[in-house]
Amino acid sequence: MTHLDTLTDTRAAGATSSLDIRELHAMDDLEAVCVLFGEIWGTHPAKGPVSAEVMRALGHAGNYVVGAYENGRLVGASVAFFAEPSAATLHSHITGATAGRGIGLALKLHQKQWALRRGITRITWTYDPLIRRNAHFNLTKLGARPEEYLRSFYGAMDDAINGGDESDRVLTAWGLSAHHGPAATSTPDDSAAAHAVHAVRDVGGRPEVTPTDAEFVLIDLPDDIEALRRTDPGAAHAWRLAVRDALGGLLDDGARVLGLHDRRGYLVHRTPVSAPARPRTESSL
Repeated sequence: MTHLDTLTDTRAAGATSSLDIRELHAMDDLEAVCVLFGEIWGTHPAKGPVSAEVMRALGHAGNYVVGAYENGRLVGASVAFFAEPSAATLHSHITGATAGRGIGLALKLHQKQWALRRGITRITWTYDPLIRRNAHFNLTKLGARPEEYLRSFYGAMDDAINGGDESDRVLTAWGLSAHHGPAATSTPDDSAAAHAVHAVRDVGGRPEVTPTDAEFVLIDLPDDIEALRRTDPGAAHAWRLAVRDALGGLLDDGARVLGLHDRRGYLVHRTPVSAPARPRTESSL
């Protein structure tokens, strides 16, 4: 068991001192995780994102399977496994937590320390690029960065969060440091944002797409894509396609996401294309 008051990073997350994070192995504990995930994703525990049997196997093989307990009650859990390159990377498959009390951040910081103790220097995970609060958490609070756009990665997902939408994801990488101080926020350079051009702009709750070859590009996100999927599925799908084309196309071309600008959209730096070298000529008299 790891108590939060022994982890400086986690204490900085603002979680309560009564929160305990520990590795899980017993089937009863893992089945409780399935129930929690079912509540978070709005599914039956037996049809949740990962089964107790799979978690049992992953934990037994030395991977990361933990639960977060507040006053003895399970309030969060996270599952991760080693990925290529296996000596340096941990892939965080799923993290779910009761909202609003810093539990998700506490889990990520615990995962960071667990990885560093094993010589892991990079953690990856996927998230839905349309969910603004997740983008803020991943890019601004943790300083992770999207590396690859994955179109309909899990197919259509009909749960309370995904609402039947295509499951586009971005593969995000978090470079780890052995620094044990409070986690610093990571925001993009204001000068880059001042020169950016919108490829996708929020206009009245719908995406307005403008093709651009600007070096710095802004891609707005909807205020609440999960609510929009319930109230206006057509608008939600328009956002999916707009961000897929803009962000996906840029990442495919090697562009780099600098961060989340003004908590509203991605600021992306397109690598300038070098002018072709002029051919050398030879002359003779």
